[in-house]
Amino acid sequence: MTDSDDRHQRALDTAAQLLGTPLVLPLGAGEPAVGADFRRLATMHTFGDSWPRPGLDTRSRALISVAVAATLGTHEPLRGQLRIALNSGVTKEEIVELFIHLAAYAGAARAFDGYQIAVAVFAESA
Repeated sequence: MTDSDDRHQRALDTAAQLLGTPLVLPLGAGEPAVGADFRRLATMHTFGDSWPRPGLDTRSRALISVAVAATLGTHEPLRGQLRIALNSGVTKEEIVELFIHLAAYAGAARAFDGYQIAVAVFAESA
């Protein structure tokens, strides 16, 4: 196993721990083979370089990540970040408070759009 393979596996292990389930990123229909390189590099950077850093606890990183994904309006990443937050001990009530606060700074329409994703993720664990 190469160092790159080892780094990728550690990143996948971190992702699985955060998500509570293995991270699976198969190529989509029509996606070129080089897409696997993008997915691998993004996974190594996100879950191998960023999440394990010292300085912020996992719970804080999870809340920040939900706020960023919601503000950017990235629905699929927001779903994942919400799952990570819930799996990291963030409560549904705290997530609702995050969206209340987000409405003041990112706008009500953006916050409400993200909140609908949160409600759907909440229903997964009901």
